[in-house]
Amino acid sequence: MKNRLLKYLKRILLVSLLGLSLLFIIGYYLGAEYHSGDNPLAANWDNEGPYIFYENDSVLNVRYIMGNEKEGLYEREKKYHVDSLISVRSHYPLDSSSFDFSIKSNNKTPKSTYRDNGDILAISDVEGSYKAFRDFLIHSKVIDEDLNWTFGNGHLVLVGDFVDRGAFVTQVLWFIYKLEQEAEKEGGFVHFIIGNHEIKNMHGNYRAAGEKYEQFANTLGKEQLDLYGVNSVIGNWMSNKNAIELINGNLFVHGGIHPDLANFKLNLSEINEIIRADYYHFPTSNKSNSSEKSRDEIVQEFLVSSKTGPCWYRGYFKDNLSQEEVESGLAIFNANTVIVGHTIQNKVNRQYQGKVIGIDVQHPQGHRWHWPQRKSEALHIEGSKYYRVFANGDKEEI
Repeated sequence: MKNRLLKYLKRILLVSLLGLSLLFIIGYYLGAEYHSGDNPLAANWDNEGPYIFYENDSVLNVRYIMGNEKEGLYEREKKYHVDSLISVRSHYPLDSSSFDFSIKSNNKTPKSTYRDNGDILAISDVEGSYKAFRDFLIHSKVIDEDLNWTFGNGHLVLVGDFVDRGAFVTQVLWFIYKLEQEAEKEGGFVHFIIGNHEIKNMHGNYRAAGEKYEQFANTLGKEQLDLYGVNSVIGNWMSNKNAIELINGNLFVHGGIHPDLANFKLNLSEINEIIRADYYHFPTSNKSNSSEKSRDEIVQEFLVSSKTGPCWYRGYFKDNLSQEEVESGLAIFNANTVIVGHTIQNKVNRQYQGKVIGIDVQHPQGHRWHWPQRKSEALHIEGSKYYRVFANGDKEEI
């Protein structure tokens, strides 16, 4: 009797282990992961910021969050004339590092098309992971250990979704702001392509944002929408960015190009202008009959739609597109390839005979441990060659 019971228990244990193993394999394949608790240093919010707002046409209010989650928050602030030289600092608590930068007096809308001989490094969906972003750029020799631009006349292309989910969105945005100025001085470029989460933030949709940002807004006497609103320096800067750009024959867009976009016969500048006009307009449903809508209304709805818009489209990976449909979307812009984020990939890869390159990988979060371990990747383009770039700076042609 005892032996039978032992055999029975062993069978149950074996079946359970096999079942758990199968669930583990399926979960891993589907992208499931485990993460542990946050590093307590992430709750040290001394010198968090800066949060900078236009008080009126001539005054900028520079404000920092002080304190921590346990003992409470307060702020310190200083006011400047908008035309004065304003030097500020952004602090990263996990390694007590910081970087300095200056506030620009105006923001310009970038071009939609670039043609030169500069190399390209493209990365997407950093989502507030400041340390992973910073360290990746160091190892890829875009910046040096002191965070100075070293990429010469190269193009650093940031393919959307650098906000939300992560714990250090403010640091990430100001870091991009700093690098943009340094690159320009050296003949290089930082291209901040707007993704759907940047648009969500400008629309006031903060469901994916870290909870601390609501507390920060309250401490500043603001609504969370104001952090990236048109009256904030960072929001005003972000709202001038493009949603799609063509760089050396490569099209960069966060989501992708719906095949039907070709029907509208729009150029890149026109597309960017229409999408930019929507950044601070929360989408509403227009239920009028399509036959009653003007062409402009139909185009606008198509471009900002969460199904068909370039910042949202997932068709390359979710729809059964033909090669012809993919290439028709590229042909209207004379593009060789399209590089997209938005839809998570296991690695940087080429699809559709190399015409589509997906670069959205899950980056490590400095304040949290994940299993399986996350590892950053990016895309390096040198002339007509495309390389998958690893976190240590190594690369392989794809």
